[in-house]
Amino acid sequence: MYEKNLGTKQKALRINLDRRIYGSFAEIGAGQETAAYFFKAGGASGTIAKTMSAYDMTFSDAIYGTEEGGRYVVESRLMKMLNREYNLVEKRLSEKRGVDSTFFAFANTVVALNFQKTNESHGWIGLQFQLTPMGPTNYVVIHVRMRDDENLLQQQALGIIGVNLIYGCYYYHKSPEILLMSLMDDLTVDRIEIDMVRFSGPDFAKVDNRLMSLRLVKNGFTDAALFGSDGGVLQPSEALYKKHILMMRGRLRPITNVHIDLISNGQRQFLAEEDVDESKVVLISELTLHNLKAGDRDIDEKDFLDRVDILCSLGHMVMISNHHEYYRLVAYLSRLTKLKSGLLLGSPNLQDIFEEKHYQFLQGGILESFATLFSRKVKLYIYPTLQPDGSVYSCENFRVPDHLRPLFQYLIVNDKIEDIKNYNTEHMHITTDSVLEMIKRGEPGWEKLVPENVAQIIKEKALFGLPSENNYVDTVKQIHQAVGNL
Repeated sequence: MYEKNLGTKQKALRINLDRRIYGSFAEIGAGQETAAYFFKAGGASGTIAKTMSAYDMTFSDAIYGTEEGGRYVVESRLMKMLNREYNLVEKRLSEKRGVDSTFFAFANTVVALNFQKTNESHGWIGLQFQLTPMGPTNYVVIHVRMRDDENLLQQQALGIIGVNLIYGCYYYHKSPEILLMSLMDDLTVDRIEIDMVRFSGPDFAKVDNRLMSLRLVKNGFTDAALFGSDGGVLQPSEALYKKHILMMRGRLRPITNVHIDLISNGQRQFLAEEDVDESKVVLISELTLHNLKAGDRDIDEKDFLDRVDILCSLGHMVMISNHHEYYRLVAYLSRLTKLKSGLLLGSPNLQDIFEEKHYQFLQGGILESFATLFSRKVKLYIYPTLQPDGSVYSCENFRVPDHLRPLFQYLIVNDKIEDIKNYNTEHMHITTDSVLEMIKRGEPGWEKLVPENVAQIIKEKALFGLPSENNYVDTVKQIHQAVGNL
């Protein structure tokens, strides 16, 4: 049962009084804040085998080895810390108390706010632990960004979330959703952001980390989460460090041939830019929370996973975000990388960007949003659309209010917006909604409107409302029979 009002000190004390739980703490970069809570709670000898802080880099390298690139606040460093410390606990204590204890190793590697307050404060936190004596080990790993503007407050928040993690792993492990929620006990999103979580081990075999990441965004613990093309969860700032980001946003239910045409031609133009290094380009398909919802209904988690599976099968990274406005998305991307990025849009999306009603809550209105959207190293690539009369709608005949036309021309002249060229006009009549309706009706021909492997996945798994195989065959026969009777 979730004990929502249980304080940090109470959690630490309960763990100290639980004679089964025993292990070590290794904390680098912001003091030993988590261990300190257990000492202050009383009865720490019942929990703590060892605490340490290899604060000096030379000492840290001597204990855990060096890191590629010389960075210390990375997941690889955290995992080395966890594995080494856990192995030491097991090696030194298993004979003496292994039959009665569930061992753990807690670790974090953190960079807190410096004296000048000029750095980004973030860290990796994790727990390797047993749930039964002599049993297998599990891991829960998170990445956090600290938002307090004082070093002391950041250290306090790190201690709280560390206690929450240990308590959650031992007392809420049967409900990973509750465990996730409990990480923010005694904290607010104004103080700390959790932008990645990963559960692993035999006791979490049924946990889908993509759903856990979705819940991070839904619960407001972070504004975005990222998956690799293999479906594994990634920490955005680490995965996209020194990368060129090329991103397409949409509902993608399902992705169609027109999306593939947009991506291939847009990517070709992006790679042709003088300041883009092809070896550092990553392609991301982005799904916003708004695009994951069906009307007023909550997000269908199976539908979400289906879309992710399909996009990953095409080799895409996938991001889910709460950045509905493009200028907020660009501000976020600019925080992840300093290299040039590109956004792939349809002309209706560009039309929406120029709608001033979206920026009424900003003091500077559309100019304030554009200052963020276009002052970064980001370029918009616009895919044209067909108009009802069959003509092509692009930047060349883009409709914009007269008082905004000089602004639009400025962006064109300064190479901030560019039409996607060499598009396939045969695909331009395809819309996601029409393909989705064809799939739901089991109507023949939809397969030709999506990539071949996407059609295969949809058929094999009966996705997006596609009738099951027997119903599908019957539907096709009925359609053919109806056509024959005409």
